[in-house]
Amino acid sequence: MITYESLCRRPSAFRSLTGYSPEQFEALFVAFGPAHAQRRQTATTTRRQGQPRQRAVGAGAQYRHDLRTRLLLTLFWARVYPSLEVLGFFFSLNKTNVHDSLHDLLATLATLADFPFEHPAKERKKLHSPAAVMDAFPDVRLVIDAKEQRIQRPKSCQEDDRQKPYYSGKKKCHTVKNQIGVQPDGTIGTVSASVPGGATHDVTLARQTHVIETLDPEDEAAMLDKGYDGLQKDYPDHQLYQPHKARRNRPLTPEQKEYNRHLSRYRIVVEHTNAQLNQYQVLVQVYRHDREGHSRVFRAVAYLVDRRIRETPLKRYPVA
Repeated sequence: MITYESLCRRPSAFRSLTGYSPEQFEALFVAFGPAHAQRRQTATTTRRQGQPRQRAVGAGAQYRHDLRTRLLLTLFWARVYPSLEVLGFFFSLNKTNVHDSLHDLLATLATLADFPFEHPAKERKKLHSPAAVMDAFPDVRLVIDAKEQRIQRPKSCQEDDRQKPYYSGKKKCHTVKNQIGVQPDGTIGTVSASVPGGATHDVTLARQTHVIETLDPEDEAAMLDKGYDGLQKDYPDHQLYQPHKARRNRPLTPEQKEYNRHLSRYRIVVEHTNAQLNQYQVLVQVYRHDREGHSRVFRAVAYLVDRRIRETPLKRYPVA
């Protein structure tokens, strides 16, 4: 059985299985413990049925493992993404116990995710430090991209075709999509809820989330890829940096190609952050659980990645 004490004796294995060092995990647990207790104390419904609570917090059967071990289990699941049966084998639990622990702790991790660009502009601190902005694009505050993940084919019937919205013609499979906004230093500024990957284009998702509206049009700009072509028309007062896109009978000029290359050197920051998200296999493999819970899982993993990037920056930005 995997225990916190045994895994701490092997720091390299601890990092490989959770994405965190033992020291980083302890710092996470210090912040997680009070937040988890407060969330459970204020909950008015039960975990499983969502029915009104009739007993006080702490009543009923107790968890077999303490909170620290259950947090370890949650990070292990997100990083490796084993089946619930396999995860239960490693922690000497049955499938139901594992499911309940994951459901409980993921809910707390999702509430801890507090990204700056999900607040009104007045509550955010302006970035003025040269180390926190891009030298060639000093007004850029968000680099926006979309991330798609394959899911199991939804079940449907003749009266209710649930598959079509999720089928992505580009990926040739059923997917869900999330939008992520990354700040110039690589930290996460905002994430969206999960939406059907086939029915929602990148630019449509940007319009639905109103992410551009969180920016101050006077001195805050965004950087996007070609998938957001046409978004500038919706926000004529905002500065949006996008690569030029070739049209029919209108190939790119050498100057436009050079501008695209120059832009990509700075937009790479969002790809680096996406690469960190992809180290958690729960966001890489075919998602096997309820689609309704994907938003919470994505947000929880984004919090874990953002916390680690803030402690240990991936590299120095801007790109020279």
